[in-house]
Order: sequence, then structure tokens, then C-alpha cells
Amino acid sequence: MLIISRRLFCGAATATVLATPAFRRAFAADQLTIMTSVPSLEFPFFVHMMKELKAEAEKLGNITVVESDGQNSTTKQTADVEAAMVQKVNGIVISPKEVDAMAPVLQQAVDAGIPVVTIDRRVDHVPGILAHVGADNVAGGEAQGRFIQETFPNGARIVNLQGQPGASPAIDRNKGVHNVLDAMADKYKFVAEQTAEFARDKGLSVTESVLAGLDQPPDVIVAANDDMALGALQAVSGLNLKDKIKILGFDALPEALASVRDGGLAATVEQFPGGQSRKAMEVLVDKLRFGKEPAKLTLLTPIIITKANLDKAERLGEVT
Repeated sequence: MLIISRRLFCGAATATVLATPAFRRAFAADQLTIMTSVPSLEFPFFVHMMKELKAEAEKLGNITVVESDGQNSTTKQTADVEAAMVQKVNGIVISPKEVDAMAPVLQQAVDAGIPVVTIDRRVDHVPGILAHVGADNVAGGEAQGRFIQETFPNGARIVNLQGQPGASPAIDRNKGVHNVLDAMADKYKFVAEQTAEFARDKGLSVTESVLAGLDQPPDVIVAANDDMALGALQAVSGLNLKDKIKILGFDALPEALASVRDGGLAATVEQFPGGQSRKAMEVLVDKLRFGKEPAKLTLLTPIIITKANLDKAERLGEVT
């Protein structure tokens, strides 16, 4: 039996019912209740992750999924974890909005004996977390850097749209890009670096502002996710600069893949979010049902996606 809840139970009365012995007996044996939480279901990337978490739970069977939408608020995501603890869920799979700010409540969950698996965004300051499953975001940023080198062997002027401050993917992807390009700083110059917080509308507005302040267009705009890249593409197109500026994204969203196919974005990075989600659910359930200890860290290796290798993208089947 699989019961999918679209929202985390929030009412005190509901939480009291869920915590009663009668409720717990109903989920005895191998029946599990697992909270799944992502920073915000406004982002297609996290919608896909949640979908794959629930699909893996259904495949494994006898799992009730309590779904939490953080609504892009650390306060909301923290409250959802606290509610899950009251409900006495068997385990938690979570992509934290802000890794440092979420550490205290995740420590509380671990101390309460609830196994926690993080996906996409790791939390370094909670040693009791069962496992982290994610992408090697530094390697993904390095793939973007190498693409810039190969596309512009004689050098390039680069605008860097960074992700949400404090989010480990933003930190690591930025590090990866710099790992590659800083070694030849005389050829590859970052003419602007600014956060657009992983948001498309900010990718648009920040790009417009940056371009207005430059004396000449950059050769490349490298973005830490596809939403920012697509916002940048909108800004560049509005200024009739689409053919002069290469734009790189990260996440391989279906819309970004279509843009790569159609000559909009030059490339994106595939980090296999569905694979991350399914693996995270698998290792948590293996621990809960069979006592199997997982690897503390599992990182999938991202790859650059261009028009030439679109067939390698995880979500190509969703492209219209």
C-alpha cells in the first residue's frame, strides 16, 4: 500500500492523531512513513526530484510519503521537519534550502533516532546524518569551465550568474568554474559575478543590469542553474545579442534541453536528479528495513550536454 500526501500535516490535532499508539500499530512491520522535503516546488528541478522520490517509494512498496514543500523558506522547511518529528516518521529524505540554517533541526531529528538522508545539498555540520546522495557539483562546474576553454581557446570575457548564497550546489559549482579558469586568468576574465539566487526572473533582471554596465558584451554567461540561464537568454535575446553570447546552464531541465536543441542555450549540465532521488530513497529504506549501512557519501558525476549528445540527458523524454 502506498499513500501519498501532497502536503505535510501541519495541524496540532492531526499531529496528535498521527502520534497515537493506534496509528503507529497500523504501520507496523515493514510499513514505513517517510518525509520527503525539497526547498521549493516552484522550481521544476525540485518537482522532478519529488516525483522521483515518490516513484521509488512506490516501487519499494508499503511506504507512506509525507511530502514537504519548503516554499523557499528555511523557516517553513524547519517547521515541517519539526512536525515530522512529532508525527514520528520513520525517516527523512531532504534537500535543505540553506544547509547551515537547517543543521540544528536536522540534528534534533538525528538525536531523536530518525535516520536522515540528504540529497542535492549536503549538510556538513551534522555528523549523525545517515548519508548524502548528490552530484559532484564541483565537477559539474569544472565541466562548464572546460566547455568555455574548448569553445574559446583564445580566451573569453565571462559573466558568472551564481546561485543562492549558502546553498552547497551554488558554492561548489562556482568553485568548479574557477578551478578551471583561474589557472589562465590572463585569458579568461570574469567581468561580472553576481547571485541571481537560482531564479529565472532574477537571471533576467541581473543579466540586464550587468550588460547595461559593461562597455562591451561578454563572450559567455555561465549560470549555476538552468532557470537563471533561461532568464539570461531572455535578456540577451531582448537586446539582440543572442548570436554573440554563449549561455551555459546547469540541471538539464526539459525546457533547457529544448533550448539547447533549438540553438538557444549553448549547453547545460546533467546531474541526474532522478538518479539522486531514487538512490537516496533506496539507501534509507535499506537501513530501515534491513539495517544496511550505506556509504556516507555518494556523488554522481555530472556531464555537459550539448546538441551533439542530447541523448545522454535524463529527461530528454519530457522535451516537446
